[in-house]
Amino acid sequence: MGEGVGFGERIAIKSRREIERMREVGHATAEILLELRERARPGVTTGELDEIAARALEKRGLNSPFLGYAPGGVAPYPAVLCASVNDEIVHGIPGSRVLREGDILSLDFGVEAGGWHGDSAVTIAIGEIDADAKRLIETTRDALEKGIERMVPGDRLSDIGHAVESRAGKEGYGVVRQFVGHGIGRAMHEPPQVPNYGRPGRGPRLRPGMVFAIEPMVNIGSEKVRVLKDEWTAVTADGSLSAHFEHTVLITDNGPEVLTRIEGSH
Repeated sequence: MGEGVGFGERIAIKSRREIERMREVGHATAEILLELRERARPGVTTGELDEIAARALEKRGLNSPFLGYAPGGVAPYPAVLCASVNDEIVHGIPGSRVLREGDILSLDFGVEAGGWHGDSAVTIAIGEIDADAKRLIETTRDALEKGIERMVPGDRLSDIGHAVESRAGKEGYGVVRQFVGHGIGRAMHEPPQVPNYGRPGRGPRLRPGMVFAIEPMVNIGSEKVRVLKDEWTAVTADGSLSAHFEHTVLITDNGPEVLTRIEGSH
């Protein structure tokens, strides 16, 4: 789940025991998100996917950090899943919308267990999609990987966003600025903000034990955003397609460890 509000400056360093807990919750996040990807097809509603996600949480004895989330006085988020279709960037509220052949669907999902959080997102094709949509999805996925590659000790925080923006910019795409990545751990949103844009070599140095949710949101057209009357669903201002990828990532002495990646996931 993307965030666009300010946090403090302190960045938590997780202990070995805390990291182990985050590995467990990250694995559960990846498992359920993979199940949702497999169940998303033409004729299924976004509300049905939310029900599948809720049952999967209940079966495992896990909690949703999305359900009831209400930052800045907005209405509480009413679902465990964000399901954003086509020009919807993020925070799409699941409901009666039927997925159709040619749609692209962004699934953003989080898990809480024992006070620890995992957060991940993926954009998938619903049936066959056109070449422009395929290129957008592939570019956004690659932009996330470029950002993750910079999550090494000694790099600066802004190096992550610079890598993301550089990759997406090669295609002439707009990188959303209103919503950014974030620290994650005891809370779903912890310091610092992790923008998907900016100049390199700025901000705190990265250290082992830091855990961030990196989540580029990339539009075929302008980066500008419009939020609908439901107070949550963010859409592209120009109606162009948007894609969203996210992983929860641990910085280690040996480089980045993706906590929300399992076999078969993105």
